[in-house]
Amino acid sequence: MKYSIIAICLALVSCQSGSEKKALKQDSLTHLDSLAAERIQIYETVKLTADLSKLKPYERQMLPLLIEAAKIMDDLYWKQAFGDKAPFLKSIKNETSRKFAEINYGPWDRLNDDKSFVEGYGAKPDGANMYPKDASKSEIEKSDIADKKGLYSVIKRDKAGKLFSIPYHEEYKVELNKASALLLKASELSEDQTLKKYLILRANALITSNYKPSDLAWLDMKSNGIDIIIGPIEVYEDKLFNARAAFESYVLIKDMDWSKRLSHYVSFLPELQSGLPVEAKYKKEKPGTDSELNAYDVIYYAGDCNAGSKTIAVNLPNDEEVQTSKGTRRSQLKNVMKAKFDKILVPISNELISQSQRKHITFDAFFATTMFHEVAHGLGIKNTINGKGTVRKALAEQGSALEEGKADILGLYMIDKLFAKGEIKEGELMDYYVTFLASIFRSVRFGASSAHGKANMVRFNYFEEMGAFSKSADGTYSVNLQKMKEATNSLSALILKLQGDGDLKGVEDLLSRMGGISPDLQSDLEKLKTKKIPVDIIFEQGPLVLGL
Repeated sequence: MKYSIIAICLALVSCQSGSEKKALKQDSLTHLDSLAAERIQIYETVKLTADLSKLKPYERQMLPLLIEAAKIMDDLYWKQAFGDKAPFLKSIKNETSRKFAEINYGPWDRLNDDKSFVEGYGAKPDGANMYPKDASKSEIEKSDIADKKGLYSVIKRDKAGKLFSIPYHEEYKVELNKASALLLKASELSEDQTLKKYLILRANALITSNYKPSDLAWLDMKSNGIDIIIGPIEVYEDKLFNARAAFESYVLIKDMDWSKRLSHYVSFLPELQSGLPVEAKYKKEKPGTDSELNAYDVIYYAGDCNAGSKTIAVNLPNDEEVQTSKGTRRSQLKNVMKAKFDKILVPISNELISQSQRKHITFDAFFATTMFHEVAHGLGIKNTINGKGTVRKALAEQGSALEEGKADILGLYMIDKLFAKGEIKEGELMDYYVTFLASIFRSVRFGASSAHGKANMVRFNYFEEMGAFSKSADGTYSVNLQKMKEATNSLSALILKLQGDGDLKGVEDLLSRMGGISPDLQSDLEKLKTKKIPVDIIFEQGPLVLGL
């Protein structure tokens, strides 16, 4: 209402004084500052710490170097997601609005459908800052650029207006050379030879954009007590083509005890692949048998993984050839998962899960559903069955949302099978299904614009349609175990078929039909907002927090 009044006044009263116009502008800025002040409250601040007492002296010495390299990834992600950070932040006079911009890596609220909260900024470009702002998708597709959908390059215009690409290691040469030097310096301290080899190869990858050798070396590491994931990795920021990778980094402390508990699950991947509830042609590929399940405490987040919602598990490398030949490492970020469970999932469950089923909300179940989501990325099919190339290529910008949906649903399928075999011994099967439903409410609050958000909504709406849960008169939800099992199998089959067929139109139809938030669910989410339950967390992090 305020904006419409202002617009009328500006149109009718053309003789306003300068001071009156300034007052109106200030009124608008105050509104946006108030919006940022309201939205920043959705985040709970958590100190990102870990037990460093078991680390070897050389590992403690390496950590500050790795954190410095991670900070460079943070700066590079700013450039990819928005542009020049320093003048932008300096232009925001309100301290709270500036802090909220730092959380979002720009003027767009990532957990509110990328709505702008800073004066002068419209809709967020689908290609972020990885493409020219005035370049349409059609223009890029019709161009003669060799790597128009390159994983490690930026699209720009020359002075004549012609589009061209430039590799990351040239576009960001100064920053990547610094990060590379820091990794090399850290490698010199390492007494673990596999970690040393990885750091040397990753340092080279940053300045050449040849990441496969370091990906393979990373999978060879077994005995290292610390780790770093660093470089351009996920493609979620590129909503134009779902092609270009964004810079990020995690600095990690390996939890040896938890990792040993998880390692035996990997041997079941071939059996689980063959048992997928879909025709044989959609499960003909064999998952890599060198995959690992490890648990870590994170001590530093940077870049893409730190923007908006915070990642709690990763499955890497993303390279399909590496996945099929060598496998992946599924890294569970235990300390951050526990923070989200305590501060977010339990309070949500107390509001939206029926009282009779709240006993089934457990951290073991939350950890397992998150873990098997990452494991499930390795199941299914990576290449279409009809000559359309890789699933990622065939499904283009819709591929990430469907892949996240696949991982969600196949993770639940895996839990069901392993529980039946007696391989999962913690708790009851109902714990996993009820915690899974509660976690949908947690994840849905990230919004429906991201790949994970769309996947959450498809799963929720599909389950609702299949009667997998019911809502009582008091507004709480209850799981129907048998119907949720049936819905899990049928949705798994649907997604795997869409992927194997490379059916872009079918995926678009599914996301269009089931990817939205219904008024009834929106009412539930508003209830959580009224109760001031955090949507996500932000971190106090760095060497000082760790006592280094």
